[in-house]
Amino acid sequence: MNKDKIDGNWKQFKGKMKEKWGKLTDDDFQCMEGKREQLIGKIQERYGYARDQAEKEVRAWESHNKDCHWCNHY
Repeated sequence: MNKDKIDGNWKQFKGKMKEKWGKLTDDDFQCMEGKREQLIGKIQERYGYARDQAEKEVRAWESHNKDCHWCNHY
């Protein structure tokens, strides 16, 4: 997959993630740049969740968005 396609996918998934986790800021998304672990950490930080709860939410989101390959490309 080329870099332009990855960037396009990241922008698409970022929009979907903003719908799901509205407390995440543009700065949060810029810092994570498609990295799954950073997403989990930011969800913990913004929502006050324990790590296992944040991971559970991310897994549920990924299963709902089965075409989500962003976490594997960065």
